[in-house]
Amino acid sequence: MEKQRHNSGKYHREQSSSRRSLKRKLNEERCEDRGCVGGESPVASQQDLMRDIQAQVEILDSVFSASERDRASAKHAIHVLSELAKNEDMVNLIVDYAAVPVLVKHLQAPPPLLMDGEGGSRSYEYEVEKGSAFTLGLLAIKPEHQQLIVDAGALPHLVDLLKRHSDVPNSRVVSGVIRRAADAITNLAHENSSIKIRVRVEGGIPPIVELLKFADSKVQKAAAGALRTLAFKNDENKNQIVECNALPTLILMLRSEDTATHYEAVGVIGNLVHSSPNIKKEVLVAGALQPVIGLLRYESPAVQRVKEKLLSFLGNLRQQIQTVHIVQRGSVPPLIEMLHSPDTQLMEMSAFAIGRLAQDPHNQAGIAHSGGITPLLKLLESKNGSLQHNAAFALYGLAENEDNVADLIRVGGVQKLQDGEFIFQPTRDCVAKTLKRVEEKINGRVLSHLSYLMRMGERNVQRRVALALAHLCSPDDQQTIFIDNNGLALLLELLESTDAKHQRDSSMALCRLANKASSLSSIDAAPPSPIPQVYLGEQYVNNPTLSDVTFLVEGRRFYAHRICLLASSDAFRAMFDGGYRERDAKDIEIPNIRWDVFELMMRYIYTGSVDVNLEIAQDLLRAADQYLLEGLKRLCEYAMVQDISVENVSLMFELSEAFNASNLRDACILYILDKYKKLCVMPWYSQMVHRILPETRSYFVRVLYHRPNHAELRR
Repeated sequence: MEKQRHNSGKYHREQSSSRRSLKRKLNEERCEDRGCVGGESPVASQQDLMRDIQAQVEILDSVFSASERDRASAKHAIHVLSELAKNEDMVNLIVDYAAVPVLVKHLQAPPPLLMDGEGGSRSYEYEVEKGSAFTLGLLAIKPEHQQLIVDAGALPHLVDLLKRHSDVPNSRVVSGVIRRAADAITNLAHENSSIKIRVRVEGGIPPIVELLKFADSKVQKAAAGALRTLAFKNDENKNQIVECNALPTLILMLRSEDTATHYEAVGVIGNLVHSSPNIKKEVLVAGALQPVIGLLRYESPAVQRVKEKLLSFLGNLRQQIQTVHIVQRGSVPPLIEMLHSPDTQLMEMSAFAIGRLAQDPHNQAGIAHSGGITPLLKLLESKNGSLQHNAAFALYGLAENEDNVADLIRVGGVQKLQDGEFIFQPTRDCVAKTLKRVEEKINGRVLSHLSYLMRMGERNVQRRVALALAHLCSPDDQQTIFIDNNGLALLLELLESTDAKHQRDSSMALCRLANKASSLSSIDAAPPSPIPQVYLGEQYVNNPTLSDVTFLVEGRRFYAHRICLLASSDAFRAMFDGGYRERDAKDIEIPNIRWDVFELMMRYIYTGSVDVNLEIAQDLLRAADQYLLEGLKRLCEYAMVQDISVENVSLMFELSEAFNASNLRDACILYILDKYKKLCVMPWYSQMVHRILPETRSYFVRVLYHRPNHAELRR
């Protein structure tokens, strides 16, 4: 799953970051031990450096004895090499001059000088071994040298150094050599699975675990760092670390007041539980949950560095515990607080953890009640794709609980979900599922709550609810919501607003409302079938045979038949049956209609059907309205609807008003709502909206009022 891949990537970043941190620590602590001051050594030429490296290697190769002079020479030579190794550009050169074998040799102490019988002493005891471990750790920063160092036999000697704490307990110099040995093992095993195995085979894990109890906190942290590296993606190592009883001490380290100790302990536990269900259970049994949650609640800025690890840890434990336990122990408020952090990774992991918790129905209402919805919605606006996705996943979980639906809508959640520009396709899919989940819950108690908010809430809340319901409510509830509870007035109020976003949101909502209210919109409606009546037929159009009336159009005669005209419309019936002078006239002049328009109108009267093209549609509509030919008007409207555009929609609306063309008028209204983005930049847009408002209100009242519900349709 994507969340697992995301978590795995986090562990890689974690290891790389730890590696860089360790190198800095090695450098800094070495200087701390010696009191170094930066900038003491001049920049030497490459040739001088090569000679210097070769000289130091030769010294180390020749002075392996316990004499004070040899030990001093060895210590100095190792110091020179370590100072050079701090510069990564020098590492390859040092290795090329065969420094590794001699450094490995000096990991072990030479035989002591026998003085006054048995026993004896060594000058610079542990100092040479410590410097050698430190330098090898620096060389191991480069992965290509890790195996070379191990093949030279470094691991057994490093493991032996880890055990020196029993020689001189609480000795500063012993602490130093142990710490350097642990750090060297960390660097050697970093992202090297074969060396991780070798460390275990050489018996390195038990003494490292034992060092977690060491009195020196620096040794504790070095040991934890080594265990973290050894546990990463190595199940056998994980199991041995747990078998060596590391968990109780690691959990005690979680309760330490030292932030760096938190960091290392969480790192080890996080790697132990990753993809290891059995260890996750043991971690919980050992009591890790409460101190982890306690750290989340810790307000010190110094703890921020460790919080990402804590969140990952909680996420990894989700399958082993009821997440309600995490919530009950107080984890939700600090998690929500971290959603406001300036640290992107911390926000990302916090959203991830909340998302995991939100999939448990027991937690959903609690997360929302603690104020989780608003910051999660805010994260949808992030330009970070992972952050967007984690927030969307959390909101998807929260939307499962119907008690959260009204809260989500009340704060404008539906608009944010609809408007979001999401980077990843899985995020877009998750948002679509969330909106669908919300839509399924708009009924019963939830709908009653939303209707109450729409009537009694603050104005902004009323508007948000109306906008959301236009998109999500069932067609069966539209009359109740938008007519009876005044939702339509709220949408039209937004449409008339001078705020561009309000206009856009209202246009989208009204469009959606119209589409759901009718299976076919006016724009898509087919032209009507001929009205059932008897037609004389095509052959009698402008035919003098049996003609009893003649029209004069543009100076030309058009032959017609009164019986056909009387049957066609009330206008002709009034003309021939009323008190007009045309009643007895044989020739009737038509002054305001072109010949081609009049001929097409008469063809419709004689046949009940004509093809209306765009060039003639407007003039034919005028004629059809004048002579009350409703069927012909609808044919003209249908043709004109196909031609509505950004450039002519205003004119089309004027024509619909002038000739009472209701279908054309409705189509213009829906077009203006649907094409908001294109029309809103027009200088006449606001004026146009003001003009169509009364007709828009009438249109929606007409389509929403007394809509038969499904039950009535079945009857």
